[in-house]
Amino acid sequence: MGWFFYTDRHVKTYAHGKAEITRLCTFETDTRKTVLVKACKVGSTWYAAAKVTHVDGSPVEDATYATYEDGSITFAAIFLTRYDEGCWGYKDMEESAGPVESRAPLSLLALLSDLKDPDSYAHAWRQRCRDWAAIPDYDEGDRIKLAAPVTLTDGSTCQIVTVTHYRRGGKKHRCYRIEETGGLVRLSKAALAGSELLSSAKSGASPVLAEFFSGTRS
Repeated sequence: MGWFFYTDRHVKTYAHGKAEITRLCTFETDTRKTVLVKACKVGSTWYAAAKVTHVDGSPVEDATYATYEDGSITFAAIFLTRYDEGCWGYKDMEESAGPVESRAPLSLLALLSDLKDPDSYAHAWRQRCRDWAAIPDYDEGDRIKLAAPVTLTDGSTCQIVTVTHYRRGGKKHRCYRIEETGGLVRLSKAALAGSELLSSAKSGASPVLAEFFSGTRS
């Protein structure tokens, strides 16, 4: 499915966007009813958990999703969004269609029905979401080793860095100090996948904290 844009420009804020996602996930046919259970926005993408029931109360039979005891199923819908000349637009897809965007929070994944096929697109999508959620969120001062050396624009590489920040426009921006050169580099969250905490800034002030973080952040 392609992009759909609203020319009335009524979607201007986060609240407007969420209201529209809610509307898109809430509808009823002669046989089925769908309601929004949860919606989360990550970047410009909305992730939604939508619950489907039969109007007559009979169980929903589906080739992809296992049916809950109450006869319902809950699936994930992904909405890419963007503005084009002030007009808000979206492109929607269901998780079994193989969406590329895969940063849905674990709290949303926990609401979804079990999958019947472990080799399905939906199963692979959910695993990518879990892999993304598993990437560490380090604290300032943490010294880390990347899973593999990162090649910089000047052709050099770095692998051991310390979390720090720089200021621009009165705001703090996260960056990383390269151990070998002392230079600063911006790294995407994806670059931290598989990284290892070498030392924690939090543990430096107390031997008790040092022991705690060595057991929980290694």
